[in-house]
Formats: sequence, structure tokens, C-alpha cells
Amino acid sequence: MAKLSKYEKETIIHFNERDKEATVYTFNPALKRRLAEFSRKYPTLCFLKRSTDDGSVTYTVEKSRLSIRLIPPYSEERRAAARELAKEHGFQVVHPLKKAS
Repeated sequence: MAKLSKYEKETIIHFNERDKEATVYTFNPALKRRLAEFSRKYPTLCFLKRSTDDGSVTYTVEKSRLSIRLIPPYSEERRAAARELAKEHGFQVVHPLKKAS
């Protein structure tokens, strides 16, 4: 089997108005961890339906437990306030090390 490109490693959330469950098909490592943890805690609300050798998983999740958040961009005032708060508490941005030539 050929290795999939990042473009081909998609996440698909499928639900309709009739059914009480949604299916989540994903390659995303963070989402896979979150779904696995949620299914361990709440096996009646979320369970692994399928796992494949190529790295994808499909979970069935009760629709009432699924949420999609849209986060608006921060205003310049909020960004400035967050920047000042970080400065007050000693927060520093850590930059990755540059590769040696």
C-alpha cells in the first residue's frame, strides 16, 4: 500500500438529522487521542467502530456529545491585553533552535 499524503489524510464528520449518532473518520493524531480517551470514559456515548493499518480510525459518537466551535479572531485590544499579562507573569516565547549548517 502506498503511503498517503497529508492532503489524503482527512477528517470526515458525518451525521444527519434522523440518526442520534455521528461518525468521525480521522487520521489526525490529536483527535484520535481525544476520541480514544472519551470512548474509555464514556463507552455508551462513543466507541471505536474501525481502525485501519493505514492509520485511520472511525468512531461512532452520540450527536449530542459532538460540538463544532468557531472561534472569532482576537481584537487588537484583546491581543494587547494578553501580551501585557504575559509580560507581567514572565511568559517568554520559545523559538525552535536553528539548524546548524
